[in-house]
Amino acid sequence: MLLIGDDWAEDHHDVEIQDATGRKLAAAKLPEGIEGIAKFHELVAKHGDDHLDATEVIVGIETDRGPWVQALLAAGYQVYAINPRQAARFKERYGTSGAKSDKGDAHALADMVRIDRDQLRPIAGDSEQAQAVKVVARAHQTLIWERTRTFQRLRNTLREYFPAALNAYADLTLTSTDALELLIKAPTPAAAAKLTRPQITAVLARHRRHNRTAKAATITAALREKHLTLPEPVTTAYAATTIAHARLLIALNEQIAEMEAQVRAHFLAHPDAEIYLSMPGIGAVTGARALAEFGDDPTRYSSAKARKNYAGTSPITRASGKSHTVQARFVRNNRLADALQAQAFSALRASPGARRYYDKQRAREAGYNPALRQLGNRLVGILHGCLKTRTTYDEATA
Repeated sequence: MLLIGDDWAEDHHDVEIQDATGRKLAAAKLPEGIEGIAKFHELVAKHGDDHLDATEVIVGIETDRGPWVQALLAAGYQVYAINPRQAARFKERYGTSGAKSDKGDAHALADMVRIDRDQLRPIAGDSEQAQAVKVVARAHQTLIWERTRTFQRLRNTLREYFPAALNAYADLTLTSTDALELLIKAPTPAAAAKLTRPQITAVLARHRRHNRTAKAATITAALREKHLTLPEPVTTAYAATTIAHARLLIALNEQIAEMEAQVRAHFLAHPDAEIYLSMPGIGAVTGARALAEFGDDPTRYSSAKARKNYAGTSPITRASGKSHTVQARFVRNNRLADALQAQAFSALRASPGARRYYDKQRAREAGYNPALRQLGNRLVGILHGCLKTRTTYDEATA
């Protein structure tokens, strides 16, 4: 058996090879790419005997994706994706100075897969379809997060020089393309006050807004109210910033819509999509995010409890002396947690059973978030059973 620690960087990998007793056999710095992976295989062949099976090569690395990881998996090696926080805590047993080096990190990773392998999770053997869903689902969600950040920057900018715009476009929502086009057209208080109802109505009509006349009247009135102003040079500078943020948001809106179409296409082509969509509170986007983070390797979760623990919906117990508390998990996969929270919230309307379970938790004086989290935990368990038995959700059975 060979235990290998692989400390990866953008352009190279520091690796250390140990035997089962922890004896260091080799250490090397390998380039990224085909040349590097070929040298990696050469090291394995050199230090393994003739009877060494590929499954007896165990690799610890601080990532679970990328061509390098896929090449290791394709070779048949056992690969463990180690959380950097776990690795940092593990290295504290060597000393508390905080010293760090790439060679030292590779040594620690090799030690981890040799000593604590039972506490680590091997990289799942997800299908190519599931990996594709993961790529587009994560990209879609990242774009939405970026839109939120950009919107907050735009909102803060407007508050500093043009707060009337926040009130004027509140009914449209400031991230909508029509509101952003109006901001670009008139980014200063003076220019906005000169916008006519026909001009505003034309923009709203182009984006198929209902009640355009009433909305245009409300916007016009709000933009023409008197308010405090800044010196013209300062206002001009703020206006340029607003236009930049608004154009970026329009581009993000377009790309989010295009990426959502990709998410739906890849998710609906997956064989597990029917089961996910049968669950209460799950639509195509939420289902794609859940599938992306759970993966589709049937051997990854040994039980419903294991899936719940990975999802972060199950609570943790902290007991020390006379103290005993049960708390929510905060160290978890945030993308998956967001998807399951959205599912639980939507399930309150879609499923009478989910509503009863939620009301039961509230009757026990659980707060809104704890009750919703417990509902999400229950739904994860049901999903696990459905995936295991290859059956769709049945409200009467659940």
